[in-house]
Amino acid sequence: MDKRLLDILCCPVSKTPLRAMTRQQLDALNEGISAGKIDTVAGVPVRERVAEALITVDRKVIYRIEDGIPVMLPEEGIGTLQLADFPTGQG
Repeated sequence: MDKRLLDILCCPVSKTPLRAMTRQQLDALNEGISAGKIDTVAGVPVRERVAEALITVDRKVIYRIEDGIPVMLPEEGIGTLQLADFPTGQG
C-alpha cells in the first residue's frame, strides 16, 4: 500500500491511525475465519480469508483491503477482541 495513503488513513469511527497488518497477525485472523469465529462489527460472519488488511495502531479494529482498496466502512471493521492471543505485530 502506498505509504502516503497509509499516512492519511484513519479509522472512520475512532480516528485512530492505521498501519498494515503483519503476516503473523493476518495468519491469526485467517485461522479465526477458517474456524468460523470471526464477525464484522455489524455481526456478519467473515467467511473469506483476508490477504491484506489495515489495523488501528491500538490494535482494536481491522479493515480489509480488497483489490488494493481499503474497505473503510465502519460496519465492515473486524474487532480484534474476537481473537484470543492476537499477535502484537512487533517483529
